[in-house]
Amino acid sequence: MMADTARGRFITLEGGEGVGKSTLQHTLAERLEDAGFGVVTTREPGGTRLAERLRELALHPLNGETWSPMAEALLMNAARVDHLDKLIRPALAKGLWVICDRFSDSTRVYQSVGDGVPEDVLIAIETPVLGNTRPDLTLVLDAPPSATEARRKIRDERKDVFEMRPDTFHSAVRQAFLDLVKIEPDRVKLIDASQDANSVAADAWRDVQALFAAKGGGAG
Repeated sequence: MMADTARGRFITLEGGEGVGKSTLQHTLAERLEDAGFGVVTTREPGGTRLAERLRELALHPLNGETWSPMAEALLMNAARVDHLDKLIRPALAKGLWVICDRFSDSTRVYQSVGDGVPEDVLIAIETPVLGNTRPDLTLVLDAPPSATEARRKIRDERKDVFEMRPDTFHSAVRQAFLDLVKIEPDRVKLIDASQDANSVAADAWRDVQALFAAKGGGAG
């Protein structure tokens, strides 16, 4: 029996660089579609035309310039407003499932670590942006630096400002995501991303099935 689709469900994928979020997003979308659900896949920053323009500005500043953590947080949330208004909320209202590669948790992690923005300030910024539109399930993909570094090196994409930051930054990001799992265990689930892709997908699908069960439905 399929779950109630009066409102779609919102799944976000989080974690550091090179943990395999894009691969898992594709796999989960296929599994949900096979179960009979309509699915929208998207990403942050981005997802709409205007938000994609802000993504380019945030991740690849002009002429080698840099943003402060506060400026980054404001850019991410500006893109998020457009993303929520034009894509995520309309899709959920239609009963579609939305799987987003990064969302507000990434802002709270990436822009707070080190000498970043205090978490209470980030929460104050995101609260009116998100309103009641919050993830039903967040999967944090985690892998040791030795695995993620190797994956990042074989990517063809041009490096963004975050990927080029030092190992100490990436270690702090990893720990912040692990802390998030402990802080919000009902919503945020940890996935061992050092496994092969099939094992990662199987673990993630178990968490998605648990979401079905919690919402009063089921999926095979």
